[in-house]
Amino acid sequence: MGCIENKTSPATNTDSDFNAWDEMQPRFPEKTPKDRRNGAHVKDADLPPEGVYLPNNNYQAPHMKSPEYVQLSTAAAITLGIMGGRMYGCECTRCLNLLLTYPEGCRANCAYCGLARHREADRDYADRNFIRVDWPAVPMAEIIDIVASDPENSPFHRMCISMITHPRSEQDTFTVLEQWTDRIDPGAIPVSILSNPTTMTREDVQRTRDLGADIFTVALDAATPELFDRTRGKGVQSPHKWSKYWEILEDARDIFGPQKFGAHIIVGMGETEYEVLKLVQDLVDLGGHSHMFCFFPEQGSLMDHLPATPRDQWRRVQLARYLIDYRGVRVDQMRFDELGRVKDYGLPDSELSGVIDEGIAFRTSGCPGKFQDDISACDRPYGDSPPSDIASYPFQPKKRDMKRIRRQLEIPVRVE
Repeated sequence: MGCIENKTSPATNTDSDFNAWDEMQPRFPEKTPKDRRNGAHVKDADLPPEGVYLPNNNYQAPHMKSPEYVQLSTAAAITLGIMGGRMYGCECTRCLNLLLTYPEGCRANCAYCGLARHREADRDYADRNFIRVDWPAVPMAEIIDIVASDPENSPFHRMCISMITHPRSEQDTFTVLEQWTDRIDPGAIPVSILSNPTTMTREDVQRTRDLGADIFTVALDAATPELFDRTRGKGVQSPHKWSKYWEILEDARDIFGPQKFGAHIIVGMGETEYEVLKLVQDLVDLGGHSHMFCFFPEQGSLMDHLPATPRDQWRRVQLARYLIDYRGVRVDQMRFDELGRVKDYGLPDSELSGVIDEGIAFRTSGCPGKFQDDISACDRPYGDSPPSDIASYPFQPKKRDMKRIRRQLEIPVRVE
């Protein structure tokens, strides 16, 4: 049994080696019927939760809410033993991803996201897919009991609390964090916060640090203000603003310090390769890092009709991002063509070939684990691609994987 339910195959961009701005226009969200808004029918039914809730097992989701309940990624649920299954190429996930949950769901409407508000018209929040997988809802006390039984030998290198846009999100994040640190030493399993800047203040950021969080991240996702507005703001009737996200990111820099803050970026939503790598450089110059995702058309999202990021575009950006974040190469040392595509990585061929052959540049990027700084704890198995065409490797790429990666890069590398 695999951990991924392949519901649909993504569209493929066969005409170009990158996703251009004009091709990546989201649909406009349709109006939600009144009786489906804000989880009304779930709250009216008021069905009590009974232990673990597996998405799609019930006709109607029970009334579950944080902090008593959180949702887990399928990979985390398998690793905890809450669900059965195996993951292709890796025994477990090293990050315990927790997602706040409410009958009302997330009140934002991000165009690429399976959790978006517009989906309340036809799908209960607890049943929505997110980064390609289902997220079972589990009592927080049950999760803590499992991990607290032997935290020193836990497979998890890190725990992450993912906030959503909801009026209770901040307070419930504090509660979940306190519940965790009361029982589990953050020195054994550090905690990251994936924040919701739209509803946060600087004092909220400070409180997550005071309660024991180790790293604070902001999901910018879009690489430019224009793309952010198109996919996360006014363009899709969503409340997020680029300026507010940067305000909280800069607060995190001040409060958490160098290398303890970062931003998520999705590649292939219409930005140029130069634009996304300039953002990576800006984050490094601030003292933080980038955590990169390959765009995949999430079923049910406003962008599910659009093509996944071509692998050549993704590999070029993936390699260049690694060089900027971990090898001291600057974006101004690289060369780009008239369409903003990477044409030179700013390293001698022999040195570049060595970085490619190490394979780490093509693994999932995220908060660091216990092995080394450039190997992420947050490996998100197959969160941005099917196992048949891996974008972010949740394991060390093997020889056959490296041959495929080199073909996808399509760059001449001469060993001097």
